[in-house]
Amino acid sequence: MEVVHVVSLVVNLPIAKPDALAVIALVSDGEVQDAGSADPRVWVSAKSWAMVDLPRFAEPPPFAVDVCSHEPAAAREDALRLAAALERVGWRIEPFGDPPAE
Repeated sequence: MEVVHVVSLVVNLPIAKPDALAVIALVSDGEVQDAGSADPRVWVSAKSWAMVDLPRFAEPPPFAVDVCSHEPAAAREDALRLAAALERVGWRIEPFGDPPAE
């Protein structure tokens, strides 16, 4: 079983999951995969994909954009790249700390 490394971007924005995925696809020149499933995702690079984790039961923001990869460095680099791209279109991304030591 392959390990999946996740870097979460915390976003304080009221938005629906399909709209969030569409914006992520737009800024990463990707497309939403498995849009009608329980786990839609957007490939943000050849090594990483992003998923949106919204609060349950109409709770207010923030929500998480999880950038996932089988390579920890790719997850971190692609999360930083995605955060910068999302900030350019007006999203506010909460800062995140250094990854845990390996």
